[in-house]
Order: sequence, then C-alpha cells, then structure tokens
Amino acid sequence: MIRGIGIDIAQVSRMEAAVERHGPRFLKRLFTETELAYCQRHRDPGRHYAARFAAKEATMKALGTGWNGAVSWKSIEVVNLPSGEPTLRLSGTTLETARHIGATTAFVTLSHDAGLAVACVVLEGPGAGDGTRRGAPVEGVEPPPAGGPPGEAAGA
Repeated sequence: MIRGIGIDIAQVSRMEAAVERHGPRFLKRLFTETELAYCQRHRDPGRHYAARFAAKEATMKALGTGWNGAVSWKSIEVVNLPSGEPTLRLSGTTLETARHIGATTAFVTLSHDAGLAVACVVLEGPGAGDGTRRGAPVEGVEPPPAGGPPGEAAGA
C-alpha cells in the first residue's frame, strides 16, 4: 500500500550559488559524509547535490511533514544500492515518522537535465498499518467491474 508520494524539483544553478556563497558549512548542514563523498567524486557535483536536495524535499512531502523541526536534512540520506539504484536511509524522528505512517519501503528516482534536478519518492508499507492513511478517495470514481476495464465485454 502506498503510504506517501512526494516530488520536488531544484535548480542546479541555485544549489551551486549557495555552495559558492556559504561553502562547506552549507553542504555539511544538508548532506551526510556519504552524500558529500558521492557528489564530490563526480565531474559536476552541483547537479548531484541538487538531485539529493530534491530527494530530501520529496521525502518530506511523502512523509506529510514538509520541512519542520522534527525532520532534519541529514536524517534523510540518499544512498545507492550496489546496483546504483538510489534509495533512502532514514534516522531519528524522520524514521519514527515513517514508521508511524506505516512506511517500510522507499522507491526513489532522480534525474537532472537542462539545469534542473528532479526527485520522486514513493513510500510503501503493508496493509493499513496503524490506520493512518494519507490521500482521499476521488469522488465519483468507482473501481472497474471484475473482468476488465470499463467498456470492454468480458472475454473479448
């Protein structure tokens, strides 16, 4: 069951300007040592920082918290599986919030092109969890009848 969905977009130039203006202090406030090392080993670290920043924002949206004092930047870490696929490592109250909404699995996609970085995060969990359900039914939309999509005859 989907427990939360978030998406965010970031301008690479804004991230690069913030890094230039505030230096390492800015980066260390937002990113873990693992994230810093990952971004720095690439030829164009700005786009990688922007994509990870967007993923952190998208995670906050998926959790339903937005940016607040209970969720910190570094408690959301974007890490890569051995396959290279990005995923999340949550900690502290951010992890507690994910558990509260019943999220057990994160799906993350990152992309950057034409000066923009985008991230989408889907949090998934089994069943109904603790009863906390985000989202709302769409009025007037009924599930399709058994046997196929609307308008198709059964067995066609």
